[in-house]
Amino acid sequence: MRSLIGLLPLLFVVTTCSENSTTTSEVPQLSSSSAPETTSTISSGYNTERNAYFGDLHVHTMYSFDAFIFGTTSSPDDAYEFAKGGTITHPAGFDMNLDTPLDFYGVSDHAFYLGVLRQMADPSSEISKHPAATGMSTLGGSDDRGSKFTAILQFMRSERGPEINDPVIRKDAWDDIVASANRHNDPGNFTAFVAYEYTASDADRGNLHRNVIFRDDIAPELPFSRLDSSNPEDLWAWMDNNRANGIESLAIPHNSNGSNGSMFMLTDNAGRPIDDAYANLRMRNEPLVEITQVKGTSDTHPALSPNDEWADFEIMPFRIATSLYSEPNGSYVRQAYLNGLKMQAEGGFNPYKLGVIGSSDTHNASYAGDEDDYWSKVGLRDANGVLRGSVPLSEPRANGELYADTYFNTWGAAGLAGVWAEENTRAAIYDAFRRKETFGTSGTRMKVRFFAGNDLPELDDEDFIGKAYGGGVPMGGDLIANAAEIPSFIAWVAKDPNSASLQRLQIIKGWVEDGEAQEQVFDVACSDGGSVDPTSHRCPDNGAQVNLLDCSISEGLGAAELKAHWQDPNYDPDQHAIYYVRALENPTCRWSTWDAIRAGVAPRPDLPATIQERIWSSPIWVTPSQ
Repeated sequence: MRSLIGLLPLLFVVTTCSENSTTTSEVPQLSSSSAPETTSTISSGYNTERNAYFGDLHVHTMYSFDAFIFGTTSSPDDAYEFAKGGTITHPAGFDMNLDTPLDFYGVSDHAFYLGVLRQMADPSSEISKHPAATGMSTLGGSDDRGSKFTAILQFMRSERGPEINDPVIRKDAWDDIVASANRHNDPGNFTAFVAYEYTASDADRGNLHRNVIFRDDIAPELPFSRLDSSNPEDLWAWMDNNRANGIESLAIPHNSNGSNGSMFMLTDNAGRPIDDAYANLRMRNEPLVEITQVKGTSDTHPALSPNDEWADFEIMPFRIATSLYSEPNGSYVRQAYLNGLKMQAEGGFNPYKLGVIGSSDTHNASYAGDEDDYWSKVGLRDANGVLRGSVPLSEPRANGELYADTYFNTWGAAGLAGVWAEENTRAAIYDAFRRKETFGTSGTRMKVRFFAGNDLPELDDEDFIGKAYGGGVPMGGDLIANAAEIPSFIAWVAKDPNSASLQRLQIIKGWVEDGEAQEQVFDVACSDGGSVDPTSHRCPDNGAQVNLLDCSISEGLGAAELKAHWQDPNYDPDQHAIYYVRALENPTCRWSTWDAIRAGVAPRPDLPATIQERIWSSPIWVTPSQ
């Protein structure tokens, strides 16, 4: 299988006709499907203290080349209906639906060759007559589709590739995507964002992908793709130009874990040291980062955080769609936070002041599924346990291997984006993105609040939330240190009613001391009556276990809610610092263990049998007053 899968990244390193920056002085034309911006009205669910909303901003449908080729024929309309509680069919033939509908959703198909492969498969289309389209209308099983994709990739890499990059096809697909989002957007009930994915990579296959989310009903005539430029700085300039002409958007990088160090460099794309202008350009356009999704978690890595016992969570060690190792340095969010603090302390700017979300990156027009009902990502390529390497092959390979040779086994059933917003509307949720009052989960619907300040309420105060907003800053905010006072932090997490109970609540601190970045994990609240050890800053193990015969979990252990009013025991008002929350559930079975149990075989021994689902808040940045 690897020989076919490994060719996927070749599409992203195609030599394009032009890698030049776009002209930023041009007035962008609007998509013909864009409706005029509507006037926002307050919905009946408006809450000044803000509600938690859950969504997915990373969804591919039939218009993405790597979704369609592996069997996804569901449209953006189908995807939005799924998000609202409907049922759609997986390419392998089984039904997919959510136990609880989502609050917001964004179809984010690849701008690169948008809609082209689907039209190649339509015998009535002109492009279906192109020699490169031969066989597209009669695609068979997974291997046949892989072979055809190989041929298409080879053609795209040739000098004749532009022959099939039809702008009319791309425009028709984009107009349908925009129109679908505008049709399904229902202020107060369900938010549908106009979105797409910019799929750039560097020359060494380091991932530089971003999802671009538009605030309103209006969108450019066509999305900016890697065929316009593979330099993200040119994407940001294009976004600036759009913004100057009334089209507001933001970009969300994802899978930094597979960037081979390219996502969070200390230089710009040309190799020059990062400066204030670069930091402002990036932060103006890129306030968030996707911290977890199907293709692994990008919080941190054991090599970067050796003192964090929970750093080794759903680590996907490869560059995207390859079996090439991805260098951790420069690839993980926590390290980017620390490097940003150093730049802030030394130069007065910070290009990595990022809030966090999770999303799925489904290529099935749906979601990733849950651990106990996992749909994975790539249609017919990973539709069952054998294909994704969690269930043994029917017979060993000639080399003795018992499982499929695939990196799919490093993927996870994740994730979700969370926001705190006044109401379920585009304007309110987008504004939450902008102020970074956001969080990400590994798939379950935990909720987290996080505040910092010098005048925070007690946890039992009846107006706890209102006073926390009034006397402090929420996640995503900045607190200017007061040399005369030690600030307090309030952290709160609530369990998903349909998932395991909570085990521990943590605050992760990063800071700069004597020019060096440091980090420390503090447990701040324990389940089951446990107390944090004042020396190790750890909760006792609550003893929660998993029965690997049937995936049943310990009853009566864990908490429905954990909260803490905390002060940093090592606080220094002269330090630049960040703090963010992480909370962990009790252990549960990983999707690969569920696959094995359903197949009647033992769990694969070299894969984690269990995981601890988790949630991350966006940070709060504490800055010295001088």
